[in-house]
Amino acid sequence: MFPTLAALPALVFLGLVLTAAVEDALSFTIPNWISLALLAAFPLAALTVGMPLASAAMNLGVGAAALAAGMGMFALRWVGGGDAKLLAAVCLWLGLPALGLFLLATALAGGALAILLLTLRSDQLRPLILLGPRWISRLADPGESVPYGVAIAIGALVAFPQTLFGAGLGF
Repeated sequence: MFPTLAALPALVFLGLVLTAAVEDALSFTIPNWISLALLAAFPLAALTVGMPLASAAMNLGVGAAALAAGMGMFALRWVGGGDAKLLAAVCLWLGLPALGLFLLATALAGGALAILLLTLRSDQLRPLILLGPRWISRLADPGESVPYGVAIAIGALVAFPQTLFGAGLGF
């Protein structure tokens, strides 16, 4: 297989995950097209890297379980709908071998993000933050939610080298 062809799934995954993080940070939404693109690209990516059918089926199961968990967290209002869909799409790509590291890295990134937002939203910093660009002042708004797509993207980047897609590229 050509090295460029093997790198294509990695570029697609990483590009879409980073786009989701930026969109969430800027607008507090993750467009549906990002999760749908990850879902649609997975079968082609699996074929491109020669993923065995059993592994692809396992990844599909992990993605479905993540979707069910995400729907539960959405119902409890712990995460937004875009976060739940992105979580499932990312888990589809990462599969079982990278799942533990992904969940740990996502939780740690989410904690760090929460601390950052609490700091930005503090009485001491908030007046200074309001002088900056609109998207930063919106992050500092105490009434806003947490753009958890950023944490999901960080977790995905940390765990990606453990996948078949990332392992062959020297990640």
